[in-house]
Amino acid sequence: MDDKLSYEEKKELPDSVFGLPERREYPMPDAAHVRAAEAYFRYCPEELKPKLARAILRFANEYGVDVESPTVLSYAS
Repeated sequence: MDDKLSYEEKKELPDSVFGLPERREYPMPDAAHVRAAEAYFRYCPEELKPKLARAILRFANEYGVDVESPTVLSYAS
C-alpha cells in the first residue's frame, strides 16, 4: 500500500480516520498511513502534538503497528 492519497481519496475519508479530524490532517486509514503520520509528526503544530500522538497510538494499536518514535510516545503520555 502506498502512503500517498490523492485529493479525491482524501476527500472521501471520514473525519474519524484523521489524526487531527478538525483540520482533516494526518489521515490514518491503514498501517502505512500510521507509519507516515509518525514520520511527519515533527511538522505538527506544537499545541496539537499531544492530541496527534494519542491518535497515532490509537490507530497503531488498531492496525498492529509498533510506534518507535520516542517523541510521539512522550507526547502521548
